[in-house]
Amino acid sequence: MLPYLLLLPGLLFYFVIALGPSLATTVFSFTDATGIKGSKVNWVGLDNYKEFLFMGQASIDNLEAVGRTLIFCLLVTSIQFSLGLLVAIILNQKIKGRIIFRTIYFMPVILGAVIQGLIWSLFLFPLGGPMAKFIGLFGLRSEFLGGPPEVAFGWVTAIQIWANMGTTMIIFLAGLQTIPAEMYEAAEIDGASPWQVFTNVTWPLLTPSVNTNLTLNIIGSLQAWQLFLILIGYRNKTQVLGYLIYAVGFGQTSGSVTASFRQGYAAAASIVLFVIVLVLGMSANYFLQRRETRILG
Repeated sequence: MLPYLLLLPGLLFYFVIALGPSLATTVFSFTDATGIKGSKVNWVGLDNYKEFLFMGQASIDNLEAVGRTLIFCLLVTSIQFSLGLLVAIILNQKIKGRIIFRTIYFMPVILGAVIQGLIWSLFLFPLGGPMAKFIGLFGLRSEFLGGPPEVAFGWVTAIQIWANMGTTMIIFLAGLQTIPAEMYEAAEIDGASPWQVFTNVTWPLLTPSVNTNLTLNIIGSLQAWQLFLILIGYRNKTQVLGYLIYAVGFGQTSGSVTASFRQGYAAAASIVLFVIVLVLGMSANYFLQRRETRILG
């Protein structure tokens, strides 16, 4: 009985902080809740899901946002993973100032989305910002974040990678430092080339770090939305599903807080996002675990 009593505070905390709000979101997704104090809440069943997925131009825009979210996930995961691995391998060498460089690469992670967004908004300011002046030297001009949707989307993707690559790097660094030096010495004695060392020693033994980073990158990029809010706001052809949920729930789809609040509808959209994250996350975890078993036994 005592072990269960000791677990009780932790379980209650988990329910209040995580499970409770998740269950409440599921219930709200079947209502027309607005979140406005004193407003009546009616049960609407699956109407929110039908509207989100199947009704009119809004559903087309929503599905485009889903597709854009998947593209964002693919770009961020692949590029952030590759850059994080490359930088980790370089900074794992005995080079001068490596501690300073590790700090510099990790620093964006601790700044927070608001500071990151403000820094890049100033850096990419089209009327005299540092980047505008730089490309102006070559006779070029760009609106950057205020330009066409695909350009703005590309910049936010790049900033997302910059902001979180430090986490990927640190996880890979931790993995690299668990690989015994004797493995590299044996490979060097056998005359292995640097590429052979990487493919036959480093990459297989980094499998736990690879699994962790891929899982975190996939889930994190699917849920990302703060930088879209800070950098470009609610613009057609740029928003991802996470930002769409926020904008609908808090009345900012028209660029103004005076738009209607639709938190029941936003809850339904968040359940759609949850299903996407669950399916992709579990699928990735399944294949990664099979790969780990095959490589490490």
